[in-house]
Amino acid sequence: MAAVAVRRLCDSLSSNLLDDIYKCSFKKQMSVSLKQMMEFGQFPTGKNLMASAQFLHKELPVRLAHRVTELENLPFGLSQKAPVLTVRDWYVDSFKDLRSFPEIQDRGHELKFTELINEIKTRHNNVMPTMALGIRELKEDLGRKKGLISLPEIHQFLDRFYLSRIGIRMLIGQHVALHRPEPLPGYVGLICSNSSPMQIVQDAIDDARSACMRTYGDSPEVNIYGDPDFTFPYVPSHLHHMVFELVKNSLRAVQERFLDKPDCPAIRVVVADGLEDVTIKISDEGGGIPRSGLSKIWTYLYSTANSPVTGNLSSVMAGYGYGLPVSRLYANYFGGDLQIISMEGYGTDAYLHLNRLGDVQEPLP
Repeated sequence: MAAVAVRRLCDSLSSNLLDDIYKCSFKKQMSVSLKQMMEFGQFPTGKNLMASAQFLHKELPVRLAHRVTELENLPFGLSQKAPVLTVRDWYVDSFKDLRSFPEIQDRGHELKFTELINEIKTRHNNVMPTMALGIRELKEDLGRKKGLISLPEIHQFLDRFYLSRIGIRMLIGQHVALHRPEPLPGYVGLICSNSSPMQIVQDAIDDARSACMRTYGDSPEVNIYGDPDFTFPYVPSHLHHMVFELVKNSLRAVQERFLDKPDCPAIRVVVADGLEDVTIKISDEGGGIPRSGLSKIWTYLYSTANSPVTGNLSSVMAGYGYGLPVSRLYANYFGGDLQIISMEGYGTDAYLHLNRLGDVQEPLP
């Protein structure tokens, strides 16, 4: 542990790089909205792609620097946990790569920059499971069994950190997707201008039921209600992620409650298209959550599932209780929300609100 404890940035980085990180961390982050991404990306001309690359060349180092300085100064010794140091070093390396890239002045520069940010996105693929390992080490040190509800500073940091990560990956993914040789019909980068919530929800239900079948050998039915012809602009991968997590939770609750019964009640999913919001309601009869436990479901590392094996990064999220808090961040990112209302002894209703207008700026931490 002593060898790890001295790994502060000032011990391993040049003073110029360290000064640059702190200078960028004081700059304001520039947020964008889904609508702006749509309007800008509708015509991915060379001029527009250059402007996008120039924006990211300035903006991404600022966002990364905000996170590096926060990762360096976390309470309870979290900054010195080996997995957290690994994540911090990934952010430093990405910052360094971006700052050493020359100003983007022509199409050749823009294409090389696009390659670079795509490599950065790949480098950060395992940030969440790696950070989860660091948080679990802290939890074990402190002897806490029920998540981080009694450590609000850590919980608030994780909300900021993961929300920022969603934004960084969205900006990079959107720019890279605009370079597709053959754009997907109806897509502007990662955004589908005519997303069908009914279809995306059905796909997420199918995936969640498959996961339930693998775990239990059976799965409750899920009935979906809504207008199959209704569409709106959204990022299908974000919506799939949120619905999958919510349906998976409901399936597990119902399956376990009715494990020894001849049949179990179906889960109901309703998709409603309002003027401002698209709302998806997921209702189950899985027994509900006691009121005393409702606040805990939003804390990281609180889960009723078994914790996964340490080091298995592909499945490390499964029993770590990241599903609900991270799903709420995905909803918040484009101006939506996620609410859970539970009736102990009966079941739970989840309300996923999505901003239909796409005019809300990123809520940057």
